[in-house]
Amino acid sequence: MAQLAAFEHNLRYMYPYSLDAQFFENLTVFCDFDGPIVDVSDRYYHTYQSSLTTIEAHYRQDAGTQKTLHLNYLTKEQFWSMKQERMPDREIAMRSGLQGDQIDAFLRQVSEIVNQPGLLHQDQLQQGVKWALALLHAQGVRLVLVTLRCQEQATQILRSYGIEHLFNQIWGTHDQNAAYTNLAEQKTQLLANAIAACPHTSPISAWMIGDTEADILAGQTMGIPTIALTCGIRSQAYLQRFEPTRIHADLLSASHYLVSQMPIHQMSDSFKRIE
Repeated sequence: MAQLAAFEHNLRYMYPYSLDAQFFENLTVFCDFDGPIVDVSDRYYHTYQSSLTTIEAHYRQDAGTQKTLHLNYLTKEQFWSMKQERMPDREIAMRSGLQGDQIDAFLRQVSEIVNQPGLLHQDQLQQGVKWALALLHAQGVRLVLVTLRCQEQATQILRSYGIEHLFNQIWGTHDQNAAYTNLAEQKTQLLANAIAACPHTSPISAWMIGDTEADILAGQTMGIPTIALTCGIRSQAYLQRFEPTRIHADLLSASHYLVSQMPIHQMSDSFKRIE
């Protein structure tokens, strides 16, 4: 927390024109949680491994101790690459050696355990996120979290990292499975609710930042420019199909882009005032 406060203070020297925040006073950034802010790849891969192990154990129990499944456990790199290309879990199960009823059992197991509280500690803050959020906050940007994750979970995680205070609003769900299924319709409705609760928000003063097609489609439906991030669960090639306004590697890169859009004449005027 102390380091973050010091960084916010230093930003006033890095970007002195932020003292008035003329350009950003009405700018709202709606940001997704899983992907842009937290890295869920370890939890998703652990869920995959654990579910395969469970199916294998059940098979041995039913078929006798002498029989085993000939499974192909994917490496994390292989697994995550498939997820980034949005390969269905059923296809991932088949490529791992499961067949028939085993696949259905695997899918049920994944759904049951992926959001268990005991696994959530495996999520890690994405690199540069604290800097990115502090940068936008220091410029007077209104930050609104829009996530299909359970709102209580997202709030607790943000609080544990000392960055909850950087958000003006936090919008989440009460459905434990919503984040994993990641339906564009749900994300669009959630974004619509968030926009309605933000006064003076217009398409020319707002951005939607996310890492999946649901985020892009939600922003496009609401008439808001979108920034797709490739640090999450979708690859750049996949995201490009949905034609986001921009594509960036991570939230820090996207934040620097937004800051760079301040009109030069406003920057010059601000410099004059503080000299």
